[in-house]
Amino acid sequence: MGLKLSRVLGSKIFLMFGPFFRSKKIIEQNLLNAFSNKDEISRKVIIKNMWKSYGKILAEYVFMKYFRENKSEDLIEVKGQEILNKVKETKEPVIFISGHFDNFELMAMHIEKSGVNLAAIYRPLNNYFLNPIMENIRKKYICHKQIKKGISGTKEILKHYKSGTSVALMIDQRVSQGIRSLFFKKEALTTTIPAQFVKKFNCNIIPIYIERKPNEKFMLEVMKPLNFENDQSIENITLKLNQTLEKMIARNPHQWIWSHNRWK
Repeated sequence: MGLKLSRVLGSKIFLMFGPFFRSKKIIEQNLLNAFSNKDEISRKVIIKNMWKSYGKILAEYVFMKYFRENKSEDLIEVKGQEILNKVKETKEPVIFISGHFDNFELMAMHIEKSGVNLAAIYRPLNNYFLNPIMENIRKKYICHKQIKKGISGTKEILKHYKSGTSVALMIDQRVSQGIRSLFFKKEALTTTIPAQFVKKFNCNIIPIYIERKPNEKFMLEVMKPLNFENDQSIENITLKLNQTLEKMIARNPHQWIWSHNRWK
């Protein structure tokens, strides 16, 4: 069918059927929590475009080999490539943090293609049939070192980091083990893994962001490392990371996944 047509079909399918599989109330409440200043029509436009974005992402999983094998510059405009180059050259491991923005998988893919020794944390799909397929795609084309989210995964993160491997993780999902930190002015359970690494290793935290352009190419931004003073608390570091995430979401609200029950 080809990438272009697959994107069109995927966006139409998700626009039609997506609301039947995810709670409409959760999505609307999440948007109200984050953007109470926006009117109802504006929030509905965000939801509509979010479903279209969802569909394009799903369609693109079939073409991950294409994304992997083609030159990144042909598909992605990169800002801050020099930061990745420095991480590669110094071989000092860092923690990359981001959220589920549009085709978020391309972030870890590009970091690894840039020569950075990387391990990516992932959450297994609930679907037992699709999850093995997805894991195979991720390990083969996105990032070879995959760490399953959870208690055992936390130990594996530490092992990889101590061996000189940088770690990429999403900080926008609700976690069962974390702390309540303000996220868009409302408390949400948030992972403390990045903050713990800052406290233990005084490591750099590098935010990374991706967005889809109207021409279906992507813009990926590697931001300057966030440096924290050693006497900052886990709570303060986590809050600052949430504030960084908020700014990313506000840039293109429809390209973030609003269906997660983030403020449960």
